[in-house]
Amino acid sequence: MSVPPESVVPPPSESPAGPSDTPSADERQWALFAHLSALLGCIVTGAWFGWGCFLGPLIIWLVKKDTMPFVNDQAKEALNFNITIAIIGVALLVLTAITFGLGVLLAIPIGVVVGIAWLVFTILAAIRANEGVRYRYPFTLRLIK
Repeated sequence: MSVPPESVVPPPSESPAGPSDTPSADERQWALFAHLSALLGCIVTGAWFGWGCFLGPLIIWLVKKDTMPFVNDQAKEALNFNITIAIIGVALLVLTAITFGLGVLLAIPIGVVVGIAWLVFTILAAIRANEGVRYRYPFTLRLIK
């Protein structure tokens, strides 16, 4: 008779810490702030495609990236998403300029759709971060690794 080999599984207390660990309440709160700071930045600067949208996530990422892994991940995600939105805004402005204003017929509807999507995705990301879930924005250039 053969005896089946026992599988070697470390006890839960000995398993290595990884990205699946539940973030602390403090980490979740800072991640929430990273996402919502983009909204605040746009309100304060008065522009959806302005520098204010990614200034908040940038500051939070620079301050917390070495001490809070969950905040590092979520602040980078918010920063990358808002940089992507800023690039789209600049592209729409360039389109309008090189067509001597005719591009505005295309830029305004696209800008409205992008602005609404930005608002919805930012709020959704903030909710998910507060729940401790690593949120990934769709259609985002991941420029900051």
